[in-house]
Amino acid sequence: MNDTFDLRLNTLRAAYASGETTPRRLIAQLSEKAAALNPEFKLFIHLMTADELEPYLAALDGKSPAELPLFGVPFAIKDNIDLAGIPTTAACPAFAYTPGTSATIVDQLIALGAVPLGKCNLDQFATGLNGTRSPYGECRNSVLPDYPSGGSSAGSSLAVALGVASFALGTDTAGSGRVPAALNNLVGLKASRGLISTAGVVPACRTLDCVTYFTATAAEASQLLALTARLDPRDAYSRANPSWNDGSAFGKVARFRFGVPTNLEFLGCSESPTLFAATVEHLQAMGGEPVGIDFGPFLEAARLLYEGPWVAERYSVAGELIEQQPDAVLPVIRAVLEKAPGTTAVQLFRAQYRLQELKAICDQIMDEVDCVLTPAYPRPVTLDELHAEPVKRNSDLGYYTNFMNMLDYAAVAVPAGTMRSGLPWGVTLFGRVFTDQYLLSLADALQRETTLPLIGINAIDTPAPATSARNDRARVVVCGAHLDGLPLNWQLRQRGGRLLEATQSSPDYKLYALAGGPPFRPGMVRVTEGGAVIEVEVWEIPSSELGSFLSGIPAPLGLGKVQLADGRWETGFICEPYGLDGAQDITGFGGWRAYIKSRG
Repeated sequence: MNDTFDLRLNTLRAAYASGETTPRRLIAQLSEKAAALNPEFKLFIHLMTADELEPYLAALDGKSPAELPLFGVPFAIKDNIDLAGIPTTAACPAFAYTPGTSATIVDQLIALGAVPLGKCNLDQFATGLNGTRSPYGECRNSVLPDYPSGGSSAGSSLAVALGVASFALGTDTAGSGRVPAALNNLVGLKASRGLISTAGVVPACRTLDCVTYFTATAAEASQLLALTARLDPRDAYSRANPSWNDGSAFGKVARFRFGVPTNLEFLGCSESPTLFAATVEHLQAMGGEPVGIDFGPFLEAARLLYEGPWVAERYSVAGELIEQQPDAVLPVIRAVLEKAPGTTAVQLFRAQYRLQELKAICDQIMDEVDCVLTPAYPRPVTLDELHAEPVKRNSDLGYYTNFMNMLDYAAVAVPAGTMRSGLPWGVTLFGRVFTDQYLLSLADALQRETTLPLIGINAIDTPAPATSARNDRARVVVCGAHLDGLPLNWQLRQRGGRLLEATQSSPDYKLYALAGGPPFRPGMVRVTEGGAVIEVEVWEIPSSELGSFLSGIPAPLGLGKVQLADGRWETGFICEPYGLDGAQDITGFGGWRAYIKSRG
């Protein structure tokens, strides 16, 4: 089999539909390839046998890609996620058990037609960001042998990076789905907490854990999230996906504001600052406006995860085994967890109070931007450095990741460059909870902008999304009493509205002063001839507030689509034709402010 076979979802779907290959043929080839790679990379703890694969392949007989969205798609599973009938080890043989049912997310994917190739190696009990903390062997980097794969989802990232799986499942409590993605030229989606069910997942920190996707492209991660973001009655921490974050929210991005920490740390790396600056320029070329932000509150929240009482939550999983069979747990894992038994409830509550204070500060910062850009890691560390200082160097890798689930944000790691050594280098885009598809849209645009080589191909060769991306904010074009400083503007500000820009409509509108009042209001009407540009403002309000805003708009006005001078169509005020009875044509003033001023 060609080592650079393109396993992307759309490509594989087309290959099956054309008869170029079949699931049985492809899975057999990939299993053979995985077995050949495993002695060197230690990516699989359990590789499925032909007999174990047969039920999944037989279920596809008589089916087609038209019926199953993931028909015959090979995927790999981190070995802290249950697959029925296959031991779950969490990289600790003494802890292993054989589940009778699969994790919800695994069941979902199999029902969609995907085929599990095996269970992947990981840092024991998902405690680590490097991929070396496993009795099943260290996972080396997919590109350079002197560097780690990253972890804890080590084998999962390698399964995709080495071309044996279209995608892989990992978990992410403190960065385990993002650090290995960045080190192996992958997209790593850490969706909002609760969007992907964690039922059937061995907990690391039950209140913080997320299941993650590793893919070659952001577009694939978007497809997978759209298929599997479902409320799960098996998972008490499952959350419903808001409508603004469904699959249709993935699209092209025009203008956006992205936060850039003013106090960046690269731990002495000479290359990362240059690569990061280049990424900022790429985002600006995509239409982004950089906004400097104070990163201190985020970093303080990050320190709470391992320096605070949350270590006790990890101990609740492995603690009994440590007490009964201490040698069954790796020394470095015991060292991380050893202070947990002394943690008190008082310490926990005090830490929770401080975390809530920090979240309030961070949320205020996040309200002013569409996302924040950080490096995925400050600098790479070598295997030798990890062996010499395992805890310190592991912490270095998590500098920009540990706070994410503590603060309840969504995040995606995306490739952004290559170091002179050839080691992949990446960034993280993170945003408010339930803005996952919007972040993936930005990641997709960044991948297109950088044109970096992908797994199996030179660069993205699929068309860009045709629709506009959405997040948890709705844009509203106003032309009258809702303009900044005018009598009804409070209705926007009360709902958390923010002025994005003062601009003009396309030259296709007439403006009328409607009869009645106060408050006096204009009506903007699109016409086929005799139109002009009208001064307008674009405001942004939380999507959850849009309904109440709309319900308060009196007839004959309403919300529809308004075209702006640059060709964009945005939601804005429109007027029903019957509302023009008794109205005065004020188009010649060019806007409501000028008309009001003329009246003194």
